Amino acid sequence: MGTPLEPRETQAEEVIDRLHEEYPDSAISLNFSSRLELLVAVVLSAQCTDERVNEVTADLFEKYRSAADYAEADEEELAEDIYGITFHNNKAGYLTEAGRIMVDEHDGEVPDTMSGLTDLPGVGRKTANVVLQHGHDVVEGIVVDTHVQRLTRRLGITEEERPEAIEEDLLPVVPEAEWQQFTHLLIDHGRAVCTARNPDCEDCVLADLCPSAKMDSDVDLASGEPWG
Repeated sequence: MGTPLEPRETQAEEVIDRLHEEYPDSAISLNFSSRLELLVAVVLSAQCTDERVNEVTADLFEKYRSAADYAEADEEELAEDIYGITFHNNKAGYLTEAGRIMVDEHDGEVPDTMSGLTDLPGVGRKTANVVLQHGHDVVEGIVVDTHVQRLTRRLGITEEERPEAIEEDLLPVVPEAEWQQFTHLLIDHGRAVCTARNPDCEDCVLADLCPSAKMDSDVDLASGEPWG
């Protein structure tokens, strides 16, 4: 069992350094060529794999090229166009309404503020952070997806449970220059090694930093529950 370094800032910086070495090309995995495409892709990615989103948006982005295209879309037809995406009916509604708001209130452009983005249906703080970072080059927070949520809790960097609370807890701990890349590094590590079930702790570069490291036990020491 590893023991976390103190303080949390020291541990977080060491985690980042090691993961940079492990994943030197870590980057966003969604395909997009504009702010609108990015926004749509991130909305679709909620509870859906990036791989599946990229498959669907390959054709979607050829058909819908502007906010007005989404605003004027037949919702049932749009739902069919994104079939295969989780909750495709709900997300079709989000996209048509978001298109209307962008046309009516933002001259057809994707908003460039947290408040403007989170006013769009289907857009929470996590989605807004992604769009700001990769669409507007504005980094004012940390994207907390399921991988970041899982890994930061396992590592003991935070004990919070809600994504918003986790982000608030991470901001003073993670160096501001790493806020954007921190998410990508943890996503890559979460997919490759620290999976939700049966994490590969023996081959994990963070094992000695992690109080949850499963070395000779089948118990998640952070939660007291079996890994599964």
